[in-house]
Amino acid sequence: MSILADLSPKEGSTHKKHRVGRGNGSGWGGTAGKGHKGQKARSGGGPRWGFEGGQMPIQRRLPKFGFNNKRFATKYEIVGLDQLAKFDGEVTPQILKEKGLISQSERLKILANGKLDKALTVKAHKFSKSAKEAIEKAGGKAEVI
Repeated sequence: MSILADLSPKEGSTHKKHRVGRGNGSGWGGTAGKGHKGQKARSGGGPRWGFEGGQMPIQRRLPKFGFNNKRFATKYEIVGLDQLAKFDGEVTPQILKEKGLISQSERLKILANGKLDKALTVKAHKFSKSAKEAIEKAGGKAEVI
């Protein structure tokens, strides 16, 4: 059994480090691969990230629109009517969690995916309009928690 400290790279997979600026005999002396003068030959040389040579950069050419509230948005677990059809009587988020249809952390929203043929009492945080109508049409109740 090998120990992590005993591991080494496969033979031939590693190469000697390419050292520039260590004399003309190496082939990388003199200007050390940086050419002659100019911005990119200087230490710390090269334009900043996103600079396009004075042309209007893409992050300024593209329009800004919309608002993203991901961080503070209320997240809902989605369950369709077709999934609720498997249950009898009362359906609550706890029952759906036990059956593995939703996770522990999220709130529950019921959507009108599929059909519901039996009367159920469904308790959820949110219902779509058509889902609420479908539940009540089947003789059940849609209760907001």
